[in-house]
Amino acid sequence: MQEKKTKFLRVLADVVKNHRELSNKSINQAAHEIDLSKSIWSVIEQGNRDPQLTTLWKISEVLNIPLSQIISEMEKELKSDYFSE
Repeated sequence: MQEKKTKFLRVLADVVKNHRELSNKSINQAAHEIDLSKSIWSVIEQGNRDPQLTTLWKISEVLNIPLSQIISEMEKELKSDYFSE
């Protein structure tokens, strides 16, 4: 089970980092816009933190994408084999 969580958080981290870079925002700038510490944003992007849903919602807002898009991209990356394990 821990392996699945680690994979899940790594995929989430990649999606968040990719969209932050596409939005041309630094970690510091994006975190500041949603009143989140730079260190917390950083550990989310490293896949070392399981953020609350409200934090993900704020992240999606600062990146100007719907939360559902983050989830959809994660599902595509994880593929169906992740969910059938």
